[in-house]
Amino acid sequence: MIERIYTLEDIDLQTFVGANRSNLITLQSLFPKTKLRIHQNVLKVLGEGTSVEELFTVLSRLEQLCAQHNQLTEATIIEAVRQYRSSGSFATPASSSAEALIYGVHGKAIQARGKNQARLVKAFSSRDLCFAVGPAGSGKTFLAICLAVKALKSKQVRRIILSRPAVEAGEKLGFLPGEMKDKLDPYLQPLYDALGELIPAPKLKDLIDTGVIQIAPLAFMRGRTLSDAVVILDEAQNTTPQQMKMFLTRLGMNSKMIVTGDLTQVDLPRGVTSGLRDAVEKLHHLPSIGFIHFDKVDIVRHPLVAQIVDVYDQRDKDEAPQQDN
Repeated sequence: MIERIYTLEDIDLQTFVGANRSNLITLQSLFPKTKLRIHQNVLKVLGEGTSVEELFTVLSRLEQLCAQHNQLTEATIIEAVRQYRSSGSFATPASSSAEALIYGVHGKAIQARGKNQARLVKAFSSRDLCFAVGPAGSGKTFLAICLAVKALKSKQVRRIILSRPAVEAGEKLGFLPGEMKDKLDPYLQPLYDALGELIPAPKLKDLIDTGVIQIAPLAFMRGRTLSDAVVILDEAQNTTPQQMKMFLTRLGMNSKMIVTGDLTQVDLPRGVTSGLRDAVEKLHHLPSIGFIHFDKVDIVRHPLVAQIVDVYDQRDKDEAPQQDN
């Protein structure tokens, strides 16, 4: 009888263990000469030498699959054991899985959709600063967050920092009623929603509580140097040029930034220039910065959304005089 300790890291424990510990029960049935005991994220494996080593190897593979796919099913466990027992190794994922950018909380493969989303993925891999500009519904923010989560999971960075300008409150959050969290959540909820599609709720809460993922209004970025992180500024059309300069100059070592926005939905007061428009015009000549311009063909929401965008775009063209924004 030997004993080995296996520590589960960087995965959601409930997802790995399964409802009512169903996944552990499946493993136990496949390895009847071993015993599995769990306390928090530590698995204790007891049994005969060969069986324990075999189970230990399978556990490593299952942890990898769980982290990658955000789920672990009975079928996955059985197949992993079958592969190892028949060949002493594990099969390479199918090409469709290999092409996935990341997997959602229910194991759905998420891939770049359309040429401009693919351009953003490529630009992110080779540049430290990318601008993704285009209409609502083109997937800019969600794709940016997918890239950030993928970088965190692969340990390319240690943090994700997400920000939005709280333009409706003029960034003067102290004048709003309630606790700070109550003030911030309405502005930042779309970012929580996107993260919730990629990371299981218990794991997401832990990452936020420990500061690995930080979500804050733009006003909170002042004075910080953002190192070893993926930093995303969403709704950037609602920044002023001064705010945009402040944000861009927060970039630290081993960090990447993605700035997203829609120049047709500027909510700044009349006469105030959009910081996003200003930055695109001033920085477009720098080859070290990626600029990806989305259009209505990239819209991935309901088909009616593209038609609505068309109507409003035409109205804006017909209206005069043109606004400074």
